[in-house]
Amino acid sequence: MKSSNVLEVSDLRKSFPLRSGVFSRVTGHVRAVDGISFHLARGETLGLVGESGCGKSTTGRLVLRLLDPTGGVIKFNGEDISSLPRAKMRPLRRKMQIVFQDPFASLNPRMTIGAAVTEPFNIHKIGLKPDRLKMAAELLEKVGMRADALSRYPHEFSGGQRQRIGIARAIALNPEFLTLDEPVSALDVSIQAQVINLLMDLKEEYKMTYLFISHDLSVVERMCDRVAVMYLGKIMETGLANKIYSNPVHPYTEALLSATPVPDPENKTSRIKLKGDVPSAINPPSGCVFHTRCPVAKPECAKIVPELTKRAPGHMAACIIR
Repeated sequence: MKSSNVLEVSDLRKSFPLRSGVFSRVTGHVRAVDGISFHLARGETLGLVGESGCGKSTTGRLVLRLLDPTGGVIKFNGEDISSLPRAKMRPLRRKMQIVFQDPFASLNPRMTIGAAVTEPFNIHKIGLKPDRLKMAAELLEKVGMRADALSRYPHEFSGGQRQRIGIARAIALNPEFLTLDEPVSALDVSIQAQVINLLMDLKEEYKMTYLFISHDLSVVERMCDRVAVMYLGKIMETGLANKIYSNPVHPYTEALLSATPVPDPENKTSRIKLKGDVPSAINPPSGCVFHTRCPVAKPECAKIVPELTKRAPGHMAACIIR
């Protein structure tokens, strides 16, 4: 029996060693992801948001085992995949895929689009070899591309077209779970809307589950059922998207939402400006990692590490002040 959660993450951590000197000795660690826990129910979209460098993309790669975790547990369909060897991970690759942020860098410039899209079929031996180009053509049409793109190369397409090709390749094996790592941030605004609509349609058609990573809160509001807000490798707040947007609890979430542009020029909102810069993940602040920039911080915030606590049904925040 399948678990009701496609993904369950507990105390996930990832540190990257810093090396220096002639002998490349380890002199410190970058704590990219520092003990986060969340789950992703079957068929839902979870938005992972936060400033650049907060650990969003690293988290996305960890849950797919593109990076090996330093600690913690990752369960996919109830199976612990945290330390599975590559050979045992390979069958699971059909069920979990990723769409990368840069649609040009994620495509091999020396491969035709046909070769790129049929590659998953070749690796996993899906279908007969003569039929694979036809299958690839059907995928391209599914994402709004013409079949004659198969013989062309990535540099012949626009950014939006390349991202559609990347999406076609990601859904080629009919996966259950898709990590979308800022899939529209490199695209023009008009193209962003088209790609977002495409992703929403594909989710319904293929019954997929999404982990949607973004720093664009307006896109996340449209796409996601739930939201998790990250800061310096930790989750500050998580809950239903409509609750987070209408009633944020954590001061960091409030500051992020206040910076979101409002399309109505008559409706001017007051922006919360955070003091200072984001601290280094090499030596994060003690206590609450946000206290050095928090507008409501008190002395005890530097000593106590706040835990995610329930504030309302399905709504949790890590703050000892609120």
